[in-house]
Amino acid sequence: MKITIERAVLLKALGHVQSVVERRNTIPILSNVRLQAEDGQLSLTATDLDLAVVSGVACDVQQKGGTTAPAHTLYDIVRKLPDGAQIELVHGREDGRLALRSGRSDFALACLPVDDFPVMAEGNLPTKFKLAAQDLRRLIDKTRFAVSTEETRYYLNGVHVHVVAEAGKHVLRAVATDGHRLARLETDAPKGAKDMPGVIVPRKGVTELRKLIDEIDGDVQIALSDTKIRFAAGDMVLTSKLIDGTFPDYQRVIPAGNDKTLTVDPGALAQAVDRVSTISTDRLRSVKLALDRDRVTVSATSPEQGTASEEIAAEYAQAKLEIGFNARYLLDILEQVRGDKAVFRCAEATAPVVVTDNDDVAALYVLMPMRV
Repeated sequence: MKITIERAVLLKALGHVQSVVERRNTIPILSNVRLQAEDGQLSLTATDLDLAVVSGVACDVQQKGGTTAPAHTLYDIVRKLPDGAQIELVHGREDGRLALRSGRSDFALACLPVDDFPVMAEGNLPTKFKLAAQDLRRLIDKTRFAVSTEETRYYLNGVHVHVVAEAGKHVLRAVATDGHRLARLETDAPKGAKDMPGVIVPRKGVTELRKLIDEIDGDVQIALSDTKIRFAAGDMVLTSKLIDGTFPDYQRVIPAGNDKTLTVDPGALAQAVDRVSTISTDRLRSVKLALDRDRVTVSATSPEQGTASEEIAAEYAQAKLEIGFNARYLLDILEQVRGDKAVFRCAEATAPVVVTDNDDVAALYVLMPMRV
């Protein structure tokens, strides 16, 4: 293999794939990125056996071929080269190393046989549809903060994506929960998605996908089965195993009878919660919201630090109510509200609260209260 490629082009492609590679691997080949050059293109592949990312870029191929090289080392070298540099990659020398030359810089990287690099078999992916990149970004951004990190409840370690029939039409719905909060967002189901199986896309797959589509303006091609899902956009392809488990019936935890409504400026409430929670020293950084006519008072108490409170204007006309929250969880939800009003629907101090955005009827959040 012998190619010449511009530094910025190679750096971008390596950036797409190297983050999939775990820093510590018991299987040496998984620390490497596969490089395959032919027909004027360099294809880079990285995998952790559960997730695989392929990125293709144009280059000048003088001799086609392939090898594998340490992913993070290669990325760091290219990152530190000067802007505009031309990089020559050569493999096939007697020592079996990958030579990287640029200007006066010369590196020789240890390689592993390309034939040893694992290939993730996709199998049959019968459900195929496309979704606008901006809609996919929104589905991810509005839900992934609520994904659980508790490994024992592995079926909550991802975003549940499925199609439901609602009000005479089909909607594609993304849901995530960690048992303390829930995020749900929906969009019109694209053509071809109506009969898709309900799947759970793992947290790492969601994170890597979000990076890949950050600069995509067009559609993302999606294909899936009940065990794998593939996202393709431009010259990038991400394939991920799905979580083999059953997502809980989340509809049961969304209360329908909450009769106390608080309407408040989400930015003002977030700033108040952030300031007041500074005084809280417990592990959960708890705050209390006292709802009264046309106002809400945010307060926190710490035996070591003292007390703090802040009052902000709000729309509220029901009976007084005091309810406690984990400040971080509350802030995470408020950060998702893009409109000028966040609507809290409450029942009592111990009941889950529904939060909606007055400018985004497709988004819904549920937050469990806590004792303060």
